[in-house]
Amino acid sequence: MKKNKIGKLLLMAVAASFLSSCDLTVTPTDRYDQESFWLGAKTAQAGLVGCYSALSNQYLYGNASVLWEESASPNAYNYDNRLGWNNVALGTHTADIALVNGRWSAAYTGIGRCNALLDNIDGNMELTALQIGQMKAEARFLRALFYHLLISYYGDVPLITAEADIAQGSLPRTKRDEVARFIVRELDEIAPSLPLRYLDKADFGRPTRGAALALKAKVMLFEASPLFNGNSDREKWRQAADAAKAVIDLGVYSLYPNYRTLFSVAAENSSESIFDIQFVNEPNRGSSFDVTIRQYGNAAPLLDLVQSYVMVDGKPKEESAYSESDTYENRDPRFKQTIIYPGATFLGEVVRNDGNNTNFKVVQTGFAFKKYSIYDAGAATTAQIQIGDNMSEINYMVLRYADILLMYAEAKNELGELSEDVWNMTVRAIRQRAGFSLQSALNYPGGDLSKLREIIRYERRVEFAGEGYYYNDVRRWRTAENVLNATIRKHDGTPIITRTFDAARDYWWPVSTTQMELNPNLKPNNPGWGQ
Repeated sequence: MKKNKIGKLLLMAVAASFLSSCDLTVTPTDRYDQESFWLGAKTAQAGLVGCYSALSNQYLYGNASVLWEESASPNAYNYDNRLGWNNVALGTHTADIALVNGRWSAAYTGIGRCNALLDNIDGNMELTALQIGQMKAEARFLRALFYHLLISYYGDVPLITAEADIAQGSLPRTKRDEVARFIVRELDEIAPSLPLRYLDKADFGRPTRGAALALKAKVMLFEASPLFNGNSDREKWRQAADAAKAVIDLGVYSLYPNYRTLFSVAAENSSESIFDIQFVNEPNRGSSFDVTIRQYGNAAPLLDLVQSYVMVDGKPKEESAYSESDTYENRDPRFKQTIIYPGATFLGEVVRNDGNNTNFKVVQTGFAFKKYSIYDAGAATTAQIQIGDNMSEINYMVLRYADILLMYAEAKNELGELSEDVWNMTVRAIRQRAGFSLQSALNYPGGDLSKLREIIRYERRVEFAGEGYYYNDVRRWRTAENVLNATIRKHDGTPIITRTFDAARDYWWPVSTTQMELNPNLKPNNPGWGQ
């Protein structure tokens, strides 16, 4: 069972949050008020942990959120509509569903905690100036991450940079691109003050200089993409390429040598990890990946994802020398390292599609993901089979190096600069790590920008399958209207349901009815969502 400094302080942060309520007429002696809370070292550190703990909300990165997000894309199906993800996939979501309000509220909870720290920590009487500076940089990174999440889904959002007060309840929305510029400025300012790496394992999970630069690169990639960059401004692609290259040039990160093991406890905080959510195997301090994969199956891979995997020669099945292979054989090596399929061995049994396996009864599509799970081909112990909700211990990588490499490849390609050298350091390296060995899959293919774009988009889909990336990718590429208007199918081709995507409405989430009622100045809502 792994422990870390951030995790150990979590209960303290919860207790401190409880104690921070105060009487408006007297100074309490049995609890903290907002002013006295930040004076001590332990309470201030607990306040910082409260900023981190907001990331583990089920509407952000907690529970099985990133797995459920796969089901809003062509990759997976959420049969029981957890949090409303199936509504999003079907195009039947409204401004009233839990997910729409929950993600907004969870992100602003995190922002509020970060703002409280930033406005009060300078008055601390026990920490050194260096410690205070480090804590402020961490809080600013986390606040930038929360804002990145908000503008990625909702577009314009209120930009709040001060401790909560009643006036904030009536603020209008700030233009998305202005918030994006704020995020980038913040990350540029704090990056030099953050360490390149932490030597003490107790500090793993805190942002580094590379994390700040990597988050900047992601923000810049979104800004350059078609959904955000309607006039195809090449300078935005240049900025995205430069931001990704800055992470590469740090010389700190590298691809972890084994793709399957990357998503295990053994590889946590590896050379590929840039910023993780730190989970532990204790009640309500982990994720729900294991139980979701083993029991619930409410993020079940779809036939479309399985069929998208190219063959070992790098070609689609119909064009490949391996076209006569059995359905699941001679595919991109990442297929068997990512997907559980009928006939595979999982939890010590051959997987059936009739629900008659002993420990694995998922039959929603006939497939399941196995990333970020302790389970694989071998039989599990009784204790492992009993892992329940919010008890899975494998960290989730919010930012990892393969993403930076593919960001760089994408941006360079959109600039018409995806040379053989760039290909070799990005796509070829990622494919080699995955297990490709044939030169036809590894060599620079040449061709025009459009052909290379499709290869890079393929790489993003399969490299990050099961990690919650693809929904935002098809949105930012403005391809969601093509790939989400489709009938989804089980392993044998049986149709499940037909999804719809309204290009005039569904590229942006609405601001929830709840938030609009609390603050009418958030109006008008996003296009297609009424007032």
